[in-house]
Amino acid sequence: MVISTPFYTRLAQVLISIICLVYIAIIGQTLLAPLIFALLFSLLLLPFAGTLEYRFHFPRALSSAVSLLALIGAIVGIFILLGSQLTALAQDWPAFKQQVLDTTTDLQKWIEVTFHIDSREQMDYINDSASKAVNTGTTILGHTILSVSSILLFLLFTFLYTFFLLLHRRLLLRFIVSVFDQEHSVIVYDIVSQIQYIVKKYIFGLFLQMLLVTGLSCMAFWLLGVKYGLLLGLITGILNLIPYIGILIALLLASLITFATAGTSQLIFVAIAIVAIHLVDSNYIMPKIVGSKVKINTLVALIGLVLGEMIWGITGMFLSIPVIAIFKVIFDRVHGLNPWGILLGEDDSDPGSKPAIREIIDDENNQGRMANA
Repeated sequence: MVISTPFYTRLAQVLISIICLVYIAIIGQTLLAPLIFALLFSLLLLPFAGTLEYRFHFPRALSSAVSLLALIGAIVGIFILLGSQLTALAQDWPAFKQQVLDTTTDLQKWIEVTFHIDSREQMDYINDSASKAVNTGTTILGHTILSVSSILLFLLFTFLYTFFLLLHRRLLLRFIVSVFDQEHSVIVYDIVSQIQYIVKKYIFGLFLQMLLVTGLSCMAFWLLGVKYGLLLGLITGILNLIPYIGILIALLLASLITFATAGTSQLIFVAIAIVAIHLVDSNYIMPKIVGSKVKINTLVALIGLVLGEMIWGITGMFLSIPVIAIFKVIFDRVHGLNPWGILLGEDDSDPGSKPAIREIIDDENNQGRMANA
């Protein structure tokens, strides 16, 4: 006799499980955040490590180390390129300072004429704000030093976790399979292979998207004659990896740098170029390259970004989409969790066709007519 669990009981179980997972994520951020990044990196590097092992007969430890060094080299290369551009930008600091002073003077005159606020009163307000900022400067500097040290530790543990995940990947796979009954081993292997495939394609798609957006941005800034177009293109491409919010931050930074080196007239064209590139990316590049790898609807993606930012900040925003994709793979293949997989996925139904529920009702009615006949 099969006992059916009431819906409200199953719903309560799901909600309690979600609350527990969120609580574990909050208290375990120090461990889980670099571990999830390491899992994504290891899945991305797995084909390269496997090629070194089976084709070139590298020992597993050596293949894992070489794969990790290749990843570190790529990341260091990007930072070196950004650092060289920022060093060149620092030479324009006097011009930026003068531009800000001139703009501030014009703004003070406009405020005095429009709102009849004397320039001395404006300066008193600015000086008062500046003194408050100086008083909190030591605290801000301390937080900055702590942030830099935290980032270095985060990267160190991420790279260490990546190496050991590549080194012990067979042991971890055997553990995952042995946790479940033998009759479910086929499903477990299918879930693991699908997660590996989707995550690898998703990360590769993100890198390809970053390269395309960077190339389009650099070309647009070069045609506009913008100084430090390569730096602005790199900033736009990297920040574009943060959905919805990154492009706004890139627009703000590009506008500030253009304002410091060129002026107001060129600033308008830079803003138009970034908005146009974002439209091309969101309507063509993102759906074709990244969206085809991860079938997640935009509502769930936006909610995931908000929840990721609430739980882990910027780190959570980066990890939200691949984590949701992993959960969708699991939900689609585990009996009883299929409705949640449908909720996370895209609406693939044809607008011109009948809804799925209506089709089911029609099929049942047709079967009933045939039985009566």
